[in-house]
Amino acid sequence: RYYSGEKKAPVLTVFIGGNHEASNHLQELPYGGWVAPNIYYLGYAGVVRFRGVRIGGISGIFKSHDYRKGHFECPPYNQQTIRSAYHVRNIEVFKLKQLKHPIDIFMSHDWPRSIYHYGNKKQLLKMKSFFRQEVESNTLGSPAASELLQHLKPTYWFSAHLHVKFAAFMQHQTNSKEELPKATKFLALDKCLPHRDFLQIIDVEHDPSAGDSLEYDAEWIAVLKATNSLVNVTQSLWNMPENNGLHAKWDYSATEEAIKEVLEELNHNLKIPCNFTLTAACYDPSKPQKHVEPVHTINPQTTEFCAQFGLTDINGRIQQAKEEGSVRGEYEEEEEEEEMDSTGSAEEPSEYNTDNSGLSSINPDEIMLDEEGGDEDLSTCSVDPSPDHPPDFSASFSDIRIMPDSMAVSSDDGSSTNEELEKSGVSKQVEEKSLNERPLKRIGGNENGNSGIKKIKRRNQAIYAAEDEDKTE
Repeated sequence: RYYSGEKKAPVLTVFIGGNHEASNHLQELPYGGWVAPNIYYLGYAGVVRFRGVRIGGISGIFKSHDYRKGHFECPPYNQQTIRSAYHVRNIEVFKLKQLKHPIDIFMSHDWPRSIYHYGNKKQLLKMKSFFRQEVESNTLGSPAASELLQHLKPTYWFSAHLHVKFAAFMQHQTNSKEELPKATKFLALDKCLPHRDFLQIIDVEHDPSAGDSLEYDAEWIAVLKATNSLVNVTQSLWNMPENNGLHAKWDYSATEEAIKEVLEELNHNLKIPCNFTLTAACYDPSKPQKHVEPVHTINPQTTEFCAQFGLTDINGRIQQAKEEGSVRGEYEEEEEEEEMDSTGSAEEPSEYNTDNSGLSSINPDEIMLDEEGGDEDLSTCSVDPSPDHPPDFSASFSDIRIMPDSMAVSSDDGSSTNEELEKSGVSKQVEEKSLNERPLKRIGGNENGNSGIKKIKRRNQAIYAAEDEDKTE
């Protein structure tokens, strides 16, 4: 829930969405915006700047069966759309892959797949033994985030979702001798509970002479303008343009001229306006309202943003389609077919065959609010284990209480150094194929589980009152 009153957050906060957010509220800001004074949401995907630091992120978690759909969900939600609303879509990954300029910090909710091979994997499995099957089969994490990690090569990558503190250091391969090698420092933190590692302060190089205002990123705005024609608000599966002979255009990256045009449109003033708008009444404990259906709201911030840059208001397009009877009608007609498709044939070609999140890993830390059985906590999708990431590949890290120096590989456990690993060929990275090449189908299992009974694994009061259980795992 988000506070919407007159108070202002004491520290400027930039965040992305996960799988336990108020999806109806975040959907009002598909391109990002203020959810409260001084708290900024990056949108489905986004890039902003603060004191010269370039910050990007992608919201949601990966689920293969929704990855190639458009953003079609809107209130009132049903049992399917209340979940698919926070599932990552291929268009957001496509937009981010158009970026050419360096990213300093990137955020995703679920971990990039394979990142666990670049940290202290032994310690990770000691703390979370139920990750072992996915780690050893190289299926834990998001393949979409992994693709972005290899493309963007940010200096820092921060994630959450798995409720454990974990650091990794990934040295990227260079495509040419002239290209300088890049490395990414990855950090995930635990959930915000007593006696858990949920907070870490990191010093990042920045421009001390810059103002303290959050700013638009000119290249990102140019990419949004270039890809505006790709906006889709249907649940039909579709592929992003690629150089395969089927698309007249596949490169939507921003030219220097396009970036210059954005700067001229803004008169070189990139400051994001502090235009937070209240779109729902503040919670009043003296007047509790139970079982109130969320309504589909058009946020003035999004309206203003789209008008300024000539973009399509996704919610406006959804509302228009809904009024014409195409969105809700289409979903109702195809709901049964969609359920059948979700258990398709194992022989059907798909780069990522199945979401196996409910097979071997049930995260005891996850708060289960419905019948999903925790599958959203480990949103993974199975692929064949990579020979380039053998199960015993583990680099040792300190407790990383201080950043970034302590993220350097420690040799106190006798682990191989990066140089030794490169000589042995162990650190060779896999060049993943595009996620958009073939239709993605989920086979086997039901995302919603077998039981229609809603269950809550741990109530918040019980969690905060309970002793820390991870020490015994």
